[in-house]
Amino acid sequence: MITAVVANPNGEIFELEGYAASGMAGSSLALLTHKNTVNMPYGGELMFLPDRLPVLYNMDMNRFETLAENPYVPGEAIFPVAAFNSPGYVLSYVSAYEENNGAGFLPLFSYGAVGWHKGKFRSAVILVDSEKRQDLRLMRREKVVAGVRKMRKKMPSNRLRQHLEKCALTYGCPAGKNFFLKRYEAPLPTSQRCNARCLGCISFQKGDEIPNSQDRIAFTPSPEEIAEVALEHIRSVKKSVVSFGQGCEGDPLLAADVIEPAIRIIRGKTKNGTINMNTNGSRPDILEKLFDAGLDSMRISMNSVREKCYNAYFRPNGYHFSDVVKGIDMAIRRGKFVSVNYLNCPGFTDTPEEVSALLAFLREYPINMIQWRNLNFDPLRYWKVMNSVTEHGSPMSMKNALKQIHKAFPKLIYGYFNPPKERFQAVPEK
Repeated sequence: MITAVVANPNGEIFELEGYAASGMAGSSLALLTHKNTVNMPYGGELMFLPDRLPVLYNMDMNRFETLAENPYVPGEAIFPVAAFNSPGYVLSYVSAYEENNGAGFLPLFSYGAVGWHKGKFRSAVILVDSEKRQDLRLMRREKVVAGVRKMRKKMPSNRLRQHLEKCALTYGCPAGKNFFLKRYEAPLPTSQRCNARCLGCISFQKGDEIPNSQDRIAFTPSPEEIAEVALEHIRSVKKSVVSFGQGCEGDPLLAADVIEPAIRIIRGKTKNGTINMNTNGSRPDILEKLFDAGLDSMRISMNSVREKCYNAYFRPNGYHFSDVVKGIDMAIRRGKFVSVNYLNCPGFTDTPEEVSALLAFLREYPINMIQWRNLNFDPLRYWKVMNSVTEHGSPMSMKNALKQIHKAFPKLIYGYFNPPKERFQAVPEK
């Protein structure tokens, strides 16, 4: 077992002797051990959760307990601590806690279980992608600023370049930073509109219950502006990727009137580079036109392959789950590289019903890759929503879920980042 950590009202985090760290997945509680945790990856951040009580394991009493105050300092309130882990790691358990009456929504982060062992924090995560594409140690601000200055000189009137400056310098967006550092994948945010109303949308939230994490792009760049940014990255970076569909925009399929000609401009000048689209996949007719123009790959975001659960999170507005599936099927038949951006939350993603549905989906739709992404949403509220639309059994653990899927589909790529076409593989066999 590893030692529990909690926070006081000042946000100071400390270990609590005599109590072991715990995590939860749905209604299931689990002890955190050296075996099911790793040293907290570089770049992760610790958060304490207001209006909530930590659930810890009392080692003397051999039981889980919910603590309202510090057992060693009577009257001192304590709070649960969670880890927001670095890209490339998928949560195996979320921080174990209970809500106080009247607690509001947590901000749009993922809330991983964490503990303390031999002078280090330990996170309950599974490594799915070791690429250093978003390693903050390789993104020094002074180098990003230097890259920003160079791009200002190269494309002074390009509004998309200007928008990416804000992404990189104000929001700290790793994708935006990589453009100015001439590394890996560059973002091409374009769309102001979306036809989904995702519970965890980071760029648009109605009301004050959940603040959005960043502002959505406020203009539509021209095809020429898009192509200028994309070509600059493709010419500067080996095995480069440029991607439509970022956190600071709606869905790019709703901006196809500028994206399609932009792709044609790019492909008219070079065959190099991978043009990718991150999308909800709601318009297969538009996707087909973009493939004709030169789109190389697509990543479809899904929290579930079960229609009821998908609808409860994405809340489609003008499309149906069947449209998403149709688009995936069309792309597979055309031999395109297809990834699913699978939004994970322990306690739902690792239930028998969800795993069985995903296995059945993969048998019928042999996609190339699953990008295991942590769902940035209040986990207790998410479980409540998912359980309101269908029943779920006890979770099998994320580790077992990933193993079971990999055993059934050994050629299915596990990862986190969009790969360049130089790394594309054939569609897995059924």
